[in-house]
Amino acid sequence: MLDSKLFANQLINWYEENKRDLPWRKTKDPYRIWLSEIILQQTRVAQGLPYYERFVEQFPTINDLANASETEVLRLWQGLGYYSRARNLHSCAKMVVKDFDGVFPSDFNELLKLKGIGRYTAAAISSSAFNEPNAVVDGNVYRVLSRVFGIEEDISSTKGPKVFEKRANELLDKERPNQYNQAIMEFGAIQCSPKSPACGVCPFRDECFAFNNNKIDSLPVKTKKTKVRKRYLTYLVFQSEEGLWLKERGNGDVWQGLFDFYLIEENKQIGLDEVILALHKMGLTDSIIGEESKLYEHVLTHQRIFANFVKIELGNEDEARLKNNHLEIEKYSLEHINSLPKPVLICKYLEDQCF
Repeated sequence: MLDSKLFANQLINWYEENKRDLPWRKTKDPYRIWLSEIILQQTRVAQGLPYYERFVEQFPTINDLANASETEVLRLWQGLGYYSRARNLHSCAKMVVKDFDGVFPSDFNELLKLKGIGRYTAAAISSSAFNEPNAVVDGNVYRVLSRVFGIEEDISSTKGPKVFEKRANELLDKERPNQYNQAIMEFGAIQCSPKSPACGVCPFRDECFAFNNNKIDSLPVKTKKTKVRKRYLTYLVFQSEEGLWLKERGNGDVWQGLFDFYLIEENKQIGLDEVILALHKMGLTDSIIGEESKLYEHVLTHQRIFANFVKIELGNEDEARLKNNHLEIEKYSLEHINSLPKPVLICKYLEDQCF
């Protein structure tokens, strides 16, 4: 059975030989460490790295980020998904500037008071920027600890995360918390991966509970399954001279603060007959219905979206009627549309149509 000190030493030794060269590992600046952690939540490093570099270039300090508009932040975030992270990022920057004079607190519990910062992120910032002995616990840590030490608590239960956090802090190298935390996350990402882990060259192979008990694929234990909702969207792409008509999405649904077209949502995919009926209800009788797009499928964590797009060429009278319909929809030039934050689904359609 591995003791805590031996585990930490072997883990850090592995890390020093195998770690990836990443920019946030070369700084003690809590702003850049926090930025990387928020970007990398539910995002692979290869995908997140260019976003991190663009954010640092456009907003080199937390004051720059706090003073930006939400539209600027969302536009830079476009394509990463989980847009609540971007809004929380912006809110957190404002809180640090307003309440802490632009300086991140070093205390774990103070960090938890900031918008969008949970226990994992607070531990990552406090250990990496301030060398505070707080163990990180994320999906990688669940996987490594459950497999190596045979922890079979359900990570989707109320008790499970607490069990793992307690064990993680027992194993933490208190003298080298930053190196240890970086090491266990990196080990879970590239060595003890979810599928096909590199057990043949694992430094813990002889002691690993999962390897020796044929439980690699069953650990960590997670019994609660995410329910996926199907949604059927039809977008009416209103076109008039020199522009397309879009609206900003409001609160209470996905893509808050992003821009898309006029939307009809039903419990099944609708056809052109329903589109014609919708246009008549809006009083748009002077328009030409154009081509219907292919069906787009877009997968989110809790939703599977099926969407099609129908081009509507507005006549002069219908353009005036659309303005007076109180639909909160506006005409934008193609150049302006490029600068608006949009869901990936909308971007794919625009690219396919060569707008």
